[in-house]
Amino acid sequence: QVQLMESGGGLVQAGGSLRLSCALSRNIFTYMGWYRQAPGKQREFVAIITSGGDITFADSVKGRFTISKDNAKNTVYLDMNSLKPDDTAVYYCKTHYMGKEYWGQGSQVTVSS
Repeated sequence: QVQLMESGGGLVQAGGSLRLSCALSRNIFTYMGWYRQAPGKQREFVAIITSGGDITFADSVKGRFTISKDNAKNTVYLDMNSLKPDDTAVYYCKTHYMGKEYWGQGSQVTVSS
């Protein structure tokens, strides 16, 4: 069993910054992806980091968001800068292990204009 525990998020004004964290309950890092779902919209990909350190971002956040991992803490971070109202959503982290997907509980990010 793998659990992902998210923290961070909150309310920020446009142009501000927030950090999301996703901690794995076990040292089984394969990859970690971040996704988000805005009200009335489908969940969409935001960013991913692999065990080898390869990183990919969605075009909508490229240049504003960064993703990093702390292997000692089994934690992945999503640093969000220059936030826009369109970034408002519930953010989820996701990993995959032994044929199963595991999701975090979700973190609300609200960006006011």
